Amino acid sequence: MCLAIPGLVEEIIEDQDMLAARVNFNGVKRRVCLNFTPQAKVGEYVLVHVGFALSIVDEIEAKATLDALNQMKGIEDEL
Repeated sequence: MCLAIPGLVEEIIEDQDMLAARVNFNGVKRRVCLNFTPQAKVGEYVLVHVGFALSIVDEIEAKATLDALNQMKGIEDEL
């Protein structure tokens, strides 16, 4: 099973070889490749799997997914 996580694009980074962004995942910031989603803009959410943004998602969907993941973490902590 593969899991993609939504993150907020905070900065676009244009390297010679790759279009990238600094993406915020609930406070954890990572560099993400935007080659599959070159139309992504600062302030938008992207769905990220293994360092690649696969699609742009709306804020409501992104926050619902993040809430569900946080709930699962809470259940895991209780077990």
